[in-house]
Amino acid sequence: MDRLKGIIMVVVGAMFWGATGPMMEWMLHNTEMSAEFMLAVRLIIAGTLILCLIGVRKEPVFEVWKIPAWRNQLLVFSIIGMVGLQYTFVKAIEESDAVVATLLQFLAPIFIILYVAFMQKKLPPRSQVIGIVGTLVGLYLLLTNGSLSTLLVSEKALMWGVLLGFTYAFYTLYPVRLMNEWGVLTVVGWGMVISGLVFAILGQIWSTPEWTLLADANMLWMMGALIFLGSTAFVLFLSSMKYISAVETSILSSFEPLTAMVISAIWLGSIMQTWQLVGVALMLLFVGYLSIASGKK
Repeated sequence: MDRLKGIIMVVVGAMFWGATGPMMEWMLHNTEMSAEFMLAVRLIIAGTLILCLIGVRKEPVFEVWKIPAWRNQLLVFSIIGMVGLQYTFVKAIEESDAVVATLLQFLAPIFIILYVAFMQKKLPPRSQVIGIVGTLVGLYLLLTNGSLSTLLVSEKALMWGVLLGFTYAFYTLYPVRLMNEWGVLTVVGWGMVISGLVFAILGQIWSTPEWTLLADANMLWMMGALIFLGSTAFVLFLSSMKYISAVETSILSSFEPLTAMVISAIWLGSIMQTWQLVGVALMLLFVGYLSIASGKK
């Protein structure tokens, strides 16, 4: 029963997170809202809600700031990891679409494997090399539809996508000790608030006319749904780890791009071509294979 609960949590969480991509795509492509404004509002509110949840559970919220070593790690994670991940994801959506951006973040396992191989000064196992090659073949089909002369996304989109995979890898690797010591919710809650404040400063949101966009009921509803779905998805992902393995979580997270594809097709009219769909299937297959191979290792 517990395992079933974990599977339901991760599937619902993946679908919720997948739904946020098309929503952000619509807001960026159909309104005057900037990436900085959207991220600032979303992250500050979501992070504050998570920290309030921790406080209600009578867990320490501010203790991490009292120890310089942990405080510095939290700042590095927030400013490089959280800011980097969120900004590259939104910019990848802005330059392409939600489906492509969601799939490009699956480059992260490749960066993680290469980093571990570099630190250990030895080549990755054969199983991981097969997973990397298969994932890259799927990515090639996704970006070209099988044509050597055609690139279906801009060079900027590809650049942001590669940076997205890199920052997602950093976001995954760097805060492990920090999260083990202080808890995932505490670290990510503060990471959201701090990164949201960074975006607020970069976008000077205190003086931007973009606040008037939220006077529209539809936009306000969209922003509220974005905050709710994103925050709930994250809590569900974390909670699922109590009941199922990281390998199972990684494989079941494939519902995220599938959800983004379905919503984009129905709502935004975004349809992929045949070889692109083959590429998507290959990416999901080999990312799952990478997860299993790494888990066994």
